[in-house]
Amino acid sequence: MKAAAILVLGTLAVASAARADQPGPDWMPMEQVKAKVIEFGYSQVTKLEADDGQWEGEGIKNGQKMEFHADPKTGVVVREKPDH
Repeated sequence: MKAAAILVLGTLAVASAARADQPGPDWMPMEQVKAKVIEFGYSQVTKLEADDGQWEGEGIKNGQKMEFHADPKTGVVVREKPDH
């Protein structure tokens, strides 16, 4: 019985994690987010995906590889750091 409960809880956790990595219905579309990131000073966006309730990506800014997080509804970059 204990093993069955653990299996059910594990399955639910995996299912909810998989759903968390999909853009929400009210999120800005990916192409518009890329355009916003370019406006923010990036010359190139090399990766963009939904993760943990926001857009996460990688790109080039001022000749340096960067990682960034963008607001899911506005596309505004809310956090960035060099990608090492």
